[in-house]
Amino acid sequence: MKDNFRKYLVEFIGTFFLVFTVASAVLLGGEHGVIAPLSIGFALMIMVYAGGHISGGHYNPAVSFAAAIRGALAWGQLIPYWIFQVAGAACAALLVANYAVLPEAAGCPFSCVQLVIGEFLFTFALCYVVLQVATSKKTEGNSYYGLAIGSTVLVGAFAVGGIFCLGAFNPAVAVGLGMIKSVCWVGAGITIATNLVAGAVAALVYKFVDAE
Repeated sequence: MKDNFRKYLVEFIGTFFLVFTVASAVLLGGEHGVIAPLSIGFALMIMVYAGGHISGGHYNPAVSFAAAIRGALAWGQLIPYWIFQVAGAACAALLVANYAVLPEAAGCPFSCVQLVIGEFLFTFALCYVVLQVATSKKTEGNSYYGLAIGSTVLVGAFAVGGIFCLGAFNPAVAVGLGMIKSVCWVGAGITIATNLVAGAVAALVYKFVDAE
């Protein structure tokens, strides 16, 4: 049961970030050309890299259904996969619908809630992906870890940078942004604290779902 729940949690996380990126990047509007499609495709790629060795990296009820028919997913796991995938999608949509607001002023244009949401989510994603592709024995020796890690930052920058938060995902970057006055020091401080908390949470989730 615990092993199954690990798979379900990975499906929740992957679907959440895929749908969050879809909703948030599309919120930027069609004027940004290929940014939305690129970020959506990259979001799926990094989550498949991160979770494929645990759950199969479906993040899509149709894919799970096909996998069950193929025999690659037990029929008894199909409904739980669907439940966690839909739950991840719903949580992502609610966050974007309620908190994504384009900034209107320079300095500290984001509320504390926005900063925490944006920086937490994609610092978590970055640390989660790093741990899965660069430290796990199950993915040891892979040749894609750099692409997966760098792409996570790209997706985060497109999905929440300038909408929710600074798009730092890194305390060192937050310090630099504060020094060049791209953000007020209060905002930089919130970003730094959020980044560190997100890293800790990502480590705990990794230790649970990877189960080495």
